[in-house]
Amino acid sequence: MSTKDDQRTRLAELEARLQVLEDTNEIRNLKSRYAELCDDNYNPDGIAALFAADAVWESESLGRYVGREAIREFFVGASSIFTFAIHYSLNSQIEVRGDWARAQWFLFMPCTLGANHEAMWRAGIDREEYARIDGSWLFTYKHSTPLFHSSFDKGWSRERFAGA
Repeated sequence: MSTKDDQRTRLAELEARLQVLEDTNEIRNLKSRYAELCDDNYNPDGIAALFAADAVWESESLGRYVGREAIREFFVGASSIFTFAIHYSLNSQIEVRGDWARAQWFLFMPCTLGANHEAMWRAGIDREEYARIDGSWLFTYKHSTPLFHSSFDKGWSRERFAGA
């Protein structure tokens, strides 16, 4: 192989690696935007815009919603469930393959529940899939598995799942 061919091959490899890094960063920003909109009284229109038209959002404790409109409708009422929340998405593991990606995140969420304004600790694992659609990354699948949901005063060492 000629030196010019070697250079073209190396350049193509570098471009591919750079694209994966840029895509990974865009997915991190997508996840951060999701958290920001959740922490903004669960902005339903903003959150729905982050999902593909046929996306699935599901939580073992909050239900399963299929399609952007069903996801938006769920978030219309989410601020009455969680009157305050701060979403921390941690320890991301993101895998990008062309226009498809998947990730796992740990969620830590101090929050306040319902009319009683009960302070709670929540933690879970989010498993997600994404697709690049019309040049932008969107959620296509989001599944949350709870690790604990405990009252603030008792904590997870004495009460792993409140009300259980």
